Amino acid sequence: MTFCETRTTSVLIVESVPELATVWQRHLLRQGMNACCVRGQEDAIAHLSQNETDIIILDLVIEEGSALAIADYANYRQPEARVIFVTNTSFFSDGSIFAHSANARAFVQSNTPPEDLAAMAAHYGAEPRAS
Repeated sequence: MTFCETRTTSVLIVESVPELATVWQRHLLRQGMNACCVRGQEDAIAHLSQNETDIIILDLVIEEGSALAIADYANYRQPEARVIFVTNTSFFSDGSIFAHSANARAFVQSNTPPEDLAAMAAHYGAEPRAS
């Protein structure tokens, strides 16, 4: 007898610009993923405290709190959650974000096409979780 389990990728979007977060969320939902949007650190920490999350799409420059604090908390609370950092600045353009965040998987510009961002989330969400 074979037992198969399917699980939908769960994505947390942390973005201060609601319109941008909504565009990303719609593309993720079209790909069959679950996607929640929050605007800052307090809401992101609350979400991560209560919900298993596979992927975090995290703007480096959020209005409330620190993106790196969110990534650190996720690494502690949900070490298998992978982070896709987005930014519209030149911060960490040298790739050093990967030295600062153990769970970083990608670093892209905020104007990356939403379908590309959704494809990255699907790709990293398909990584096997430790049992």
